[in-house]
Amino acid sequence: MKSKRLSLVLMTAALGLTACATTQSPTGRSQTLLYSSSQMQQMGDASFAEMKKQQKISGNKKLTQYVNCVANRVTAVLPDQTQKWDVVLFDSEQVNAFALPGGHIGVYTGLLKVASTPDQLATVLGHEVAHVLAQHGNEQVSRSQMTGMGMQIADAALGAGGVSNRDLYMSALGLGAQVGVILPFGRAQESEADIMGLELMARAGFDPAQSVVLWQNMSKAGGGKGPELLSTHPSNNNRIAQLEQLQGQMQPLYQSAKANIKNQCAAPK
Repeated sequence: MKSKRLSLVLMTAALGLTACATTQSPTGRSQTLLYSSSQMQQMGDASFAEMKKQQKISGNKKLTQYVNCVANRVTAVLPDQTQKWDVVLFDSEQVNAFALPGGHIGVYTGLLKVASTPDQLATVLGHEVAHVLAQHGNEQVSRSQMTGMGMQIADAALGAGGVSNRDLYMSALGLGAQVGVILPFGRAQESEADIMGLELMARAGFDPAQSVVLWQNMSKAGGGKGPELLSTHPSNNNRIAQLEQLQGQMQPLYQSAKANIKNQCAAPK
């Protein structure tokens, strides 16, 4: 019944376009959002449930506790503290992580080899959570709908489409690297997530200077192709330069926050 209700909501939205709303992103960009928060939450819930079926969940308790520690500190500084966040560590060599509407965070064990410190892991998680806060998934699904792919996305939610349709739907929520269909966030969205994510990690007591090191590590990882995370989150000189320029604003936030941090989230050895 829940699946049918979700299907009806999504199909109605895909056909009607009546819920279109133009708003401003956290950094002042104009956004067109066709879906309500509750609809996006349903999409996120369905996608995360699908990911947990498709991917092996890690049984390493120490790594799981560590990832949860970092994620919990990041989400603890979010404006909305009524949202509960579900964090899952997937057992995979993928160098990747994602966050979805509805309070879901997925991290792959392969990421921990590149994001080798709590601060570097917080860089990735802050960035991914920022995509959710800025409603980038809603923006992506809405853009897809307006360019003719919306019916495929609705079909995927309905379960009426094939695997490729379902993958496109999940890709629109930022899961492109996992399902093999790339619908990357735009440059403006990536820049926005970098700025917001940097502030989140600083307020959570993680050193924002490590964000530069993290993206440098990402650029070096995996040879010319790079890790999976770079399929949808390109690392380049402009990104690193922006992060360096933001240090003057973010370091005071970090210095203020770190004195009050009780849980240091030490990485398992």
